[in-house]
Amino acid sequence: MAQGTYIAVIDDDESVREALPDLIRLFGHEAAAFSSAEEFLASDRVDQAKCLVLDIAMPGMSGIELQRELARQGRKIPIIFITAHGDEQICQRLRRPGAVECLLKPFTDTTLLDALNGLLKSSQSPS
Repeated sequence: MAQGTYIAVIDDDESVREALPDLIRLFGHEAAAFSSAEEFLASDRVDQAKCLVLDIAMPGMSGIELQRELARQGRKIPIIFITAHGDEQICQRLRRPGAVECLLKPFTDTTLLDALNGLLKSSQSPS
């Protein structure tokens, strides 16, 4: 696991934006939170992100739309989608496009850590 890997949390729920970065820091990574996809895209840290923890349903640009926009820009950032409004079928569809995991809220610390470790490890493997 790379120390200091920068992970962006993008969620319109303030409690998630407060809790998840702290948890990610406990895992040994750097983290920052954004309240919307638009806020993340406007930040100067887009190219530094090694992974996104991204809510699916947000006002404005959804998590899925952000995934499409990043792909359109040629940015390949692994994504862990999180949702309180989904089910396993939605998660299965989201996993198909590439380096993606999907967690249904509420999820455990261990589940998030396992997803982060899996995506970061696979994104660092030689192609």
